[in-house]
Amino acid sequence: MTQAPPPDLTRLSIDRALAPIHGRRRRRWIWLAAVAVLGAAAAAWYAQQPHPVAVQTTPVVTTYPAQQYVVLNATGYVVAQRKAAIASKATGRLEWLGVAEGSRVKAGEIIARIDNRDVVAQEASAQAAVRSARALRDQAEVELRDAVMQQKRNDDLVARGFVSQATADTARWRTDRASAGVANAGAAIAVAEANARNAQIAVDFTLIRAPFDGVIVSKSANVGDLVTPFSSAVDSKGAVVNMADMSTLEVEADVSESSLSRIKVGQPCEIVLDALPDARFRGRISRIVPTVDRAKATVMTKVQFERIDPRVLPEMSAKVSFLSQEVTPDEEKPLTAVSPDALATRAGKTVVFVVRDGKAIEVPVTPGMRVGDLTAIVGAAGAGDKAVLKPAPDLAGGASVKVAPK
Repeated sequence: MTQAPPPDLTRLSIDRALAPIHGRRRRRWIWLAAVAVLGAAAAAWYAQQPHPVAVQTTPVVTTYPAQQYVVLNATGYVVAQRKAAIASKATGRLEWLGVAEGSRVKAGEIIARIDNRDVVAQEASAQAAVRSARALRDQAEVELRDAVMQQKRNDDLVARGFVSQATADTARWRTDRASAGVANAGAAIAVAEANARNAQIAVDFTLIRAPFDGVIVSKSANVGDLVTPFSSAVDSKGAVVNMADMSTLEVEADVSESSLSRIKVGQPCEIVLDALPDARFRGRISRIVPTVDRAKATVMTKVQFERIDPRVLPEMSAKVSFLSQEVTPDEEKPLTAVSPDALATRAGKTVVFVVRDGKAIEVPVTPGMRVGDLTAIVGAAGAGDKAVLKPAPDLAGGASVKVAPK
């Protein structure tokens, strides 16, 4: 009798892969719902946050009422009309230099000296020759006095008949010769003194003096350099220093020949230097050079300062505004101004919105006079601030803003 095979017990195990999937689907929907809730909460939070408003800005600047009278602008440089390159008429080695850049000197003041031992010795020799000539003149005068006395005695003896007429004539000739000797000695003194003056001038040529009151602006030679009048030798120097008279500072500005009809001599001007941007200097056209630069089609116009400021230096770049009329002292005072498009009205008050730390700060101001394209304002807004240009009617103080690119 055949025995039956044992039952397959592996079929009794539970296959987890074949378990119902509805449980996993339930968990997935729970996670999706949670994510949706969190997203909705984040969107609601973001919607409640203030969003920066894109705005255009315009600067608050400092301006001057005189700008409303400007008829023409030009650029140029400050130039000293009286300046000189100081050199020596003598040739020699620079022995002493008593000035440096920035030194103030007076007219006639000795500022440098060339080695002058040779010309000093020549001057001493010339002075000795003068003394020798004067001594010879004194000797000739003594001989003349003796000859005159001898002639008087002989004339008296001739009258008495004690001596002959020939003796008297000889005494007279001696007197004439002595008189000629005195004249010759006088001429020799004149020659010696002229030579002495030449020697003195040669010594003076070795002393370099300031020709006028001014300031040393540059130094071209140092002690030990060879100085010649025309700087013709190798490694030699011509000018020792350069100086300028600061009282003659002017601005040389180029004006287009097409705008020449808008300016005239004596016209008031306002000068602004790049080195001193916060200062305004009054000026006046002193002269217009009567020639045109063909290459640039401009005319050189010289503008004189009404008052020289010690801070003004030669070769500073300058901007010149030619004015249509004189300005008063009040019109010379600076004003704070802004574009009129930056002004807004809030609660019956005129305000500007100043951008600070990403916020539009409402600043009450009082508008004033028009200065060109700007409006003067008085308030807490100052030069350098950025004001919102054409603020929206609903823009309020404290609103977040961002400056949009122009």
